[in-house]
Amino acid sequence: MARHTYDTGLVGNCSFLAHIHKNTDVKWMCWPRFDSSFVFGSMLDDEEGGEFSIKPSGAFTSHQYYLENTNILCTEVTTETGTYRVTDFAPRFHQYDRYFKPLMLVRKIELIDGNPHIKIVCKPVYNYGKTKLKAIRGSNHVNFEGCGENMRLTTDATISYIVEDQYFILKDTKYAILTFGEPLEAGAQVTAERFLNETTQYWRTWVKRSSIGEFNQDYVIRSALALKIHQYEDTGAIIAASTTSLPEFPGSGRNWDYRYCWLRDTYYVITALHHIGHFEETERYFDYITDISFEEGLRYQPLYSISRQKDLTEKIADNLKGYLGNGPVRIGNQAYEHIQNDIYGQALISLLPLYTDHRFVFSERKDSAHLVQMALKRIEHTIDERDAGIWEFRNSAYMHCYSNLFQWAGCNAAFKIAQTIDDKELEEKAKRLMQRAADHIEACYDPVRKVYTHAVGSPYLDASTLQLIMMNYLDPDSQKAKDHLAALEKELKTPGGLFYRYLHEDDFGKPESTFLICAFWYVEALACVGRIKDAVREFEKLMPYANHLRLFSEDVDETDGSMWGNFPQAYSHVGLMNAAYRISNKLNKPLYLPSKALE
Repeated sequence: MARHTYDTGLVGNCSFLAHIHKNTDVKWMCWPRFDSSFVFGSMLDDEEGGEFSIKPSGAFTSHQYYLENTNILCTEVTTETGTYRVTDFAPRFHQYDRYFKPLMLVRKIELIDGNPHIKIVCKPVYNYGKTKLKAIRGSNHVNFEGCGENMRLTTDATISYIVEDQYFILKDTKYAILTFGEPLEAGAQVTAERFLNETTQYWRTWVKRSSIGEFNQDYVIRSALALKIHQYEDTGAIIAASTTSLPEFPGSGRNWDYRYCWLRDTYYVITALHHIGHFEETERYFDYITDISFEEGLRYQPLYSISRQKDLTEKIADNLKGYLGNGPVRIGNQAYEHIQNDIYGQALISLLPLYTDHRFVFSERKDSAHLVQMALKRIEHTIDERDAGIWEFRNSAYMHCYSNLFQWAGCNAAFKIAQTIDDKELEEKAKRLMQRAADHIEACYDPVRKVYTHAVGSPYLDASTLQLIMMNYLDPDSQKAKDHLAALEKELKTPGGLFYRYLHEDDFGKPESTFLICAFWYVEALACVGRIKDAVREFEKLMPYANHLRLFSEDVDETDGSMWGNFPQAYSHVGLMNAAYRISNKLNKPLYLPSKALE
């Protein structure tokens, strides 16, 4: 059986994200927000999902790549009669002292050679495919009515051919610009070329201002660019993935909507971006999380919408077949109701650099003592509870080792923040709670097997406990850390370098695919304990699990390397970046630092 891959690339501008297939079709794009209905969703249903493609009349091959160090995607299509290139991007650049990031997908259709015979199809839908939009032609545009907003395709291609689904010979460069809300009134060619130049410059400057080690630098750059556009800049929220209901493995029913902001996931993303010298994302997230902190009582939800909406009731879109027929298609995520007690610590750790990194002026942070006090109250309120844990078990609760680890780490962060703001009372409270969390962690230790199990009283092992080493709860140089790592790799690691989250049955049976971030955690733990050659070898094993654009999925089938789960998965790219960072530091490879001329 051939390896299953996601044959799409991702473009975005921190306002929206779009998946472009190698056949040029926009397989997935939600407007006006990451968590809105799709306007193109053939990824989940090729009949109900609409279409926006620039395909030839006959057989073809294609080659897809990013413009170097950008989020601008090129798809070159070769037919018997000629070759053309489609360049897709979402404009993003500085303008009028702010970022210009419109709800606008720009498609440049460029003749390379010959006389390719092509057709531009633009048929957006709404309400998750239930609403078919009506096309109303204008002089140089097509309006699409039915979604409650003005959606317009502005183009210098022949309007009649688009409206009437006709092929035509591509003789010169054409432009197709789709907008939502404010229509484009300027000329298509001059606007598209200016936006393309400005957007190219923006992304290349962003990369130049990154501090990235030599180790697998090309993969780290692509991961960083992918992570950046998962932040919804208007609010500062960072989503787990741009897709919903891509199954963890075929027929599993493990189809989740990841278009929301998990406090846990955001911690990992922020950490990865800090490692390469980007802090703007943290400052934007600070406003998001502090608003949640002041609005909530003693509990956070594990996840919120990108605008902090709390009700994410899970519904089934039963009009959609699902990815490759794998239903159900879920809108919303029932995990918002879960008790997940690691998140309080991760919220604190996410904010720690704002107080301990001298590049930030911590005195600008208002109500710091109150923020930390409330976070510690939440940890104190939940520290002795069972919860659903990092893997969000729906019908069982445990005293999870991972949850208590991040309560411990969060208290440690609170202790450091309290020192910075000179609050002795907060320091003492943080120390007391650290010890309580440590007591629960130690209750998970199995002295016979020399390993920490996934929960108090449980015999099962869990890859999330690798974090005991990375978070320095276990001294990486200690024998205890090395023994713990050895026990986990013996039970959960596959010959191909992949790693299972766990192997015991959960609410949906026994997992059949590996979770990619766990493999990167394993690599990171290897580096921490000094097994550098092993870390480098295992890291290199994971690179072929990417798609043609170096983008990674959530899950991988160990038998054939197939990609499954939501895609691209922020977790997976975070894992890659953090593992590469750890290895670079251990190898003492020099970092490529930002040019002073760019500062």
